[in-house]
Amino acid sequence: MLQQERLHRIQVLLTQLQQISTERIMTELNISRETARRDMIELQVMGVARRVHGGMVSVNNPATEAPLNVRSTRYAREKRAIARAAVSRLTAGQSLFIDSGSTTAILAEELRSLSGLTIITNSLQAVLNLSMATEPDSLKHDIILLGGRVQQRPQTQGDLVIAEIHRYHADIALLSPVGVSAEYGASSFYSEEAAIAQAMIRQSRYTMILADHSKLDVISRVRYASVQDISTLITDSRATAQIAASEYRHSFPDLVIA
Repeated sequence: MLQQERLHRIQVLLTQLQQISTERIMTELNISRETARRDMIELQVMGVARRVHGGMVSVNNPATEAPLNVRSTRYAREKRAIARAAVSRLTAGQSLFIDSGSTTAILAEELRSLSGLTIITNSLQAVLNLSMATEPDSLKHDIILLGGRVQQRPQTQGDLVIAEIHRYHADIALLSPVGVSAEYGASSFYSEEAAIAQAMIRQSRYTMILADHSKLDVISRVRYASVQDISTLITDSRATAQIAASEYRHSFPDLVIA
């Protein structure tokens, strides 16, 4: 049976059942576990399904991003726990790259509990959150907003941002992807956002990925970090019920469950 036919049959099953185990795919299509695994990876890359521990679930399009105001309210408690875990690993005097996203916007709020950092970001929301102090004191951090085009999303982007990133060297890049996988690393839906994240990684000594449980085992359009590029992966406690923890700990030795 050709892969195209197998993929079609698996999609039909997903439409009917919404979720399907690896064993069910093997039985229905009379294929090996390795062939089922390859087909599941391909369906996830296509954006029609999401791999979870033991099988797949049907999704409308897991590799796309909702608007920031929607994402900011989704799993907000988990994202704040992740942000606090990241902040606990930072010390005064460090320089940070921070990309744009709902988790990094929450991270910016939590960074107000520290002082003495240099924060380089393309996120307009992160800059706003960093500067919203409750008292009329001066800013606690040196904040650098990367210049570039602003379109519909609350961030700067384009070649100007990439060029500015390469003017700096940071201690840590703190990034929040659309998806992260124990096999493929971190990925984004938009190529421009992926290029920014990739440049930040190249200009940093250390890369910290912040991803709530809904982003695990998700592969989006553009990979910007391999597993080897990621120094630390921070996720939330709900991840333990969703992923193969041993697989993730093997790929990410510094896996933090917040």
